[in-house]
Amino acid sequence: MEDRVIASGFTRREFMKASLAGCTLLALSPAVIPAEASAQTKGPFELPPLPYAEDALAPVISARTVGFHYGKHHRGYLDNLNGLVKGTPYEKMSLEEVIRASASGPGQTAVFNNAAQVWNHTFYWNGMKPGGGGKPAGGIGKAIEQAFGSYENFRKEFIAAALGQFGSGWAWLVADGRALKVVKTPNAESPIMQGLRPLLTIDVWEHAYYLDYQNRRKDFVEASLDRLVNWAFVEGGLERAGG
Repeated sequence: MEDRVIASGFTRREFMKASLAGCTLLALSPAVIPAEASAQTKGPFELPPLPYAEDALAPVISARTVGFHYGKHHRGYLDNLNGLVKGTPYEKMSLEEVIRASASGPGQTAVFNNAAQVWNHTFYWNGMKPGGGGKPAGGIGKAIEQAFGSYENFRKEFIAAALGQFGSGWAWLVADGRALKVVKTPNAESPIMQGLRPLLTIDVWEHAYYLDYQNRRKDFVEASLDRLVNWAFVEGGLERAGG
């Protein structure tokens, strides 16, 4: 087929490559306000620093994925939120209070989605560390064995929840009072809306793994559980929940 010029000096082949690149960038970026365009957005909420270097989770999660995920998506949600709450009562609330107040408020979907995603992502980063994962010891190890019969049973149930979440969302280990459970939530939803205390999460939105694993969500979830979980962070959450 003739590779003819179709617009502004582009050949058909060049035009198609540029179009595909643009579609990919849109698919990997949070909605409403691109992070670069909103870099000057000021507000009551700040982006917490990563607890490790961007390349620290490699090879399970590459520096490129962390750079996009934290630097574009997480920051984008934060900047969106600061823009949305400006001049509203939400400015005086904690992030969890914003999530609860906006969850059922009419016309507050955008506030809720961005607030919850800021919280979820901050929690997600803190639940990982280089050289983590595997079967935990200590109080959290005993609590998991008591709740699920064995760590292997917990691992199977957690992976099933992560794979069973259709589309975007999260898999969680939570404390329901003194009981441990595995739950999944779609999109930006969080267990805190159900009165549950999150202990561990894995992000199964495609932007969390697609650059490294493409459509192999199971490989991403298994590698994260086996090699990245920060069990000291999980146990700290259990202690705070009174477990």
